[in-house]
Amino acid sequence: MRLIVFSALIAFALDQLTKWGVVHGLDLINRGALDVFPPFLNFRMGWNHGINFGLFSNDVATMRWFLVVLALVICVLVARWALREGGARVLISAGLLIGGALGNVLDRLVYGAVADFLNMSCCGFQNPFAFNVADIFVFTGAVGLILWTGKDKPKA
Repeated sequence: MRLIVFSALIAFALDQLTKWGVVHGLDLINRGALDVFPPFLNFRMGWNHGINFGLFSNDVATMRWFLVVLALVICVLVARWALREGGARVLISAGLLIGGALGNVLDRLVYGAVADFLNMSCCGFQNPFAFNVADIFVFTGAVGLILWTGKDKPKA
C-alpha cells in the first residue's frame, strides 16, 4: 500500500506543481500560448470540460461532477486490483495512474475543468490538442498495469 500512496503523491505533486508553474507562474492562463521549443514543445492553454480530447463536454456542470465521481471510483478499484496483484511495479503503476487521476480531479474541483497546457508536434504534423502531466502519469500507469499484471500467476 505504501508504494501506491508514495507514487500517487509524487505524481499528484508533480502534476500540480507544473500546472501552477505554467498556468499561473508563466501566466499562461492570460497569455494563452507560449512557444518553448517549437514545434516540439509549446504551451497552449486549454480547458478540458470532458474526457480525452474534450469528448462528452456538452453538459458541463453535470459532466464535471460525473467525471469527478467516476475518477474517484476508478481510483479505488485500481488500488484494490493492484493490491490483489501485488508486486512493486504493479503498485507503482497503480499509484501513478491514481495520482494523475486525482490531479485532474482537483482541477475539476478548483477550475471546473482540467487545465491542459502541453502541446507537442513533430515532423510536419501539427498537433491541435493539449494535455498535462497528470495525463502522462495516467497513461504511464495504465501501460504499466497492462504490462505487469497477471504475469506472476501460475497457469491453471
